[in-house]
Amino acid sequence: MNKFRPTIYKKNIFEIDYQKLKKEGITCLIFDLDNTLALLEDKICPEDTKKLIKKLQEDFLIFIISNNTKKRIEPYQKELGVYAVSFALKPLTIGLNKIKLLHHLKKKEMVMIGDQIVTDVLSGNHFRIKTILVDPLGEKDLKITGLNRKIESKIINRYQKRGVFERGNYYG
Repeated sequence: MNKFRPTIYKKNIFEIDYQKLKKEGITCLIFDLDNTLALLEDKICPEDTKKLIKKLQEDFLIFIISNNTKKRIEPYQKELGVYAVSFALKPLTIGLNKIKLLHHLKKKEMVMIGDQIVTDVLSGNHFRIKTILVDPLGEKDLKITGLNRKIESKIINRYQKRGVFERGNYYG
């Protein structure tokens, strides 16, 4: 059951202590796109997100990994000047492994950041890298994500009963 528990849980990407991650040896930040970096309906990167990513690029390799299409993530990839993996099939670790191999990274240098427990956190935990869960930016999700959210809700309820994890009780 702990395979669903994130290493760190924060309200959003702006609340993450990136300097702490850097001190821990993290050199690679891998972000989910939808409801992590931008709302599903956003066609271009929000300005505050763009500023954060540009600042983070001074200290980290930045990647986007998404189960969405190339057409969806390409504008973000170009605008931010980052490498991206589309149709990543999370929670499988294919996309994470591709990033690791192409950029000669060690797992201890990588962190997966996303808004879904059953895709982002599970993928990162299966790959044995640090995971950071953030609350979804918006309510609107893809249809498949609606199913994921139902599964996620059951997982969170179990964790909450055990006193292990609770939405809104941030840590890390």
